[in-house]
Amino acid sequence: MANIFDVASEAGVSHQTVSRVVNGDTNVRPATRARVDAAIAKLNYRPSAAARALASRKTRALGLISAGGPLFGPSSIMQGFEGAARQAGYQVSIATLPESNREILRTDMRRAIDALLGQNVEAIVLIAPDSAAIEAVQTVDISVPLVTADSGEHDGLVAVSLDQFAGAVLATEHLVALGHTEIAHVGGPVDWTDARERERGWRSVLESRGFEVREPFRGDWRPDSGYRVGLELAARDDVTAVFCANDQMALGLLHAFAECGIAVPDRVSVVGFDDIPEAAHFIPPLTTVRQDFAALGRQIMATLEGLLGAPDRAASGALLAPTLVVRDSTRPR
Repeated sequence: MANIFDVASEAGVSHQTVSRVVNGDTNVRPATRARVDAAIAKLNYRPSAAARALASRKTRALGLISAGGPLFGPSSIMQGFEGAARQAGYQVSIATLPESNREILRTDMRRAIDALLGQNVEAIVLIAPDSAAIEAVQTVDISVPLVTADSGEHDGLVAVSLDQFAGAVLATEHLVALGHTEIAHVGGPVDWTDARERERGWRSVLESRGFEVREPFRGDWRPDSGYRVGLELAARDDVTAVFCANDQMALGLLHAFAECGIAVPDRVSVVGFDDIPEAAHFIPPLTTVRQDFAALGRQIMATLEGLLGAPDRAASGALLAPTLVVRDSTRPR
């Protein structure tokens, strides 16, 4: 395997010059840089990551902590961010925290952060779907920039997320535009920020129209909980539309309706949230809110790079707008 001295000999320069080229020194003459680049390509030279980190005082390493479990949203955010970081030339070390009580989560969070800092990461991203994860990270003294993928507002934290409230407004306004006035909501766990924001969007639309706002049904993001709600709703005749806080619960709801002979969308219209890959193949294909997790990953990475470039400058996060995907599970009243 070629080393830096082989490249220097091939290019007719010193090994210090090769090091400067590899580390992006802008003071190298273009002709010299071209010779070094050609030698690197010819010899298939791969610089040592450790050596580059020592020379630049940057590790090009980032930490990612996910407290969201294996659900579609948190997993997709992980994938979107890791891809964006890789394109930007960073390596990502990932720590996943299992569901647990607040005391255990605080301990697990501290251990995960200590392990990542021990790897000399330049910054950390936290996928924080619930309030417990935010509370846990706020108990730890973190010496590098931190960005949370979280739709809530928390003092002292930079957050980047998809606009859950706006997505819920899109879903509910779609049903209102179709003539529905009795619109039920199947919400997620109350301690999840995304669930609260989606419920808030649903409530705001109904209240602004003067419609009755009943207490939402409560699920746990999984299809079984949607199925249980579906059985309950099938016994009622006062609801003509349902907005589910995610597609998996909508799947369970559709299953229960099919078993009970409730036609969708003829009898009840159904809207989900997330646009998981299977949503287009539900029976009927599901109208839902699409979240662009790749765009979210890019925005998180851009926010991190801004913080790394100006660590003492106060930074604000961003909210990315979701879109509504209309399929066959909704129709005019």
